[in-house]
Amino acid sequence: QGQVVESGGGSVQAGGSLRLSCVVSGWTYIRGCVAWFRQAPGKEREGVAALHTGGGPSYYADSVKDRFTISVGNAENTVYLQMNSLKPEDTGMYYCAAGVSGPVLEAYAYDTWGQGTQVTVSS
Repeated sequence: QGQVVESGGGSVQAGGSLRLSCVVSGWTYIRGCVAWFRQAPGKEREGVAALHTGGGPSYYADSVKDRFTISVGNAENTVYLQMNSLKPEDTGMYYCAAGVSGPVLEAYAYDTWGQGTQVTVSS
């Protein structure tokens, strides 16, 4: 059974930056797909960014392209989400998810989820 733990959320002003971290443990396969999702109050969960830890292209929601960057750390079980030029509409709970298929920005592809980390952007 895998486990995902997120960290790095917080409160920032618009235009600021945050870096979220996701540590995946207990995977049967060393390499797989990891994605970040977010959910704002009263809204559906949406995919933000995704990649395969073994390499290949990354995928982003249109709303975060050119502002957010997903990357793999030195340890392949750690994935980061660098968020720059943050906007109030980026506020929400951010979840990291891991799976063996993808990478896609659809929740169905991921079977291991973290508890989330809150990001709040004030204007």
